[in-house]
Amino acid sequence: MVVVGGRDFRVAVSARRRRLGLTVERDGSLVLHTPQDCDIQRAETFLREGQAWLADKLRRRAEHPPAHPERKFRDGEPFTYLGRGYRLLIDGEGQAPVRLHAGRMVIGEGLARDPVQARRALVAWYRRAGQRWAQGRLQPWAARMEVREPDIVVRDVGNRWGTYRPGVGGQGTMALHWALFQLPAHLVDYVIAHELAHIRIPGHGADYWALLRQAIPECEDRKSELDDLGRRLWLGGVDGGA
Repeated sequence: MVVVGGRDFRVAVSARRRRLGLTVERDGSLVLHTPQDCDIQRAETFLREGQAWLADKLRRRAEHPPAHPERKFRDGEPFTYLGRGYRLLIDGEGQAPVRLHAGRMVIGEGLARDPVQARRALVAWYRRAGQRWAQGRLQPWAARMEVREPDIVVRDVGNRWGTYRPGVGGQGTMALHWALFQLPAHLVDYVIAHELAHIRIPGHGADYWALLRQAIPECEDRKSELDDLGRRLWLGGVDGGA
């Protein structure tokens, strides 16, 4: 951790990074991204020079705070997959625990009575469905970005929508948040392309955005849309009321 201007910053060191970077995570925490050889004086100077940018970022976040909903497991409760809405249907016939059928998100009656198990089953469904969908979208974007296809996993990645970690031979692994697959397909594509660009450029400097813009000319618009819709996604919260 480092403290500058009365704010705490978690320091994330990367051997692949050449420049300093600063992010405001979804939970409001601040992360300073540094290369391995960065000394404390350089880091503190970077943070002091970025105070105006950070204040603006935090002000806009305060004006539009996250509003992630909670869900109940009852008939008619709204869920989404790839931007399309599905009302929950409680099924007592004992088929697959969670499935899409005839325009409804169907969950077994036994699961619906146990919110903890119901949440677990729905998250597992999003992980499986998202994995299948993303695997089919990866190759065209990797070809467009001129990178090798990484391994891909769908799981809870905390306060990010996606991450990329390099691996032996340059293949690496991309992880996508399961909740991402509630968003429209073009925004999931944006996150996939965003992470693929990190195979070539680790930071978020001008050269990174120039590369991403080659693949998605409207990438800034998609980022803004992701920021707006993403703060209202269901992240697994359960409404325990009657």
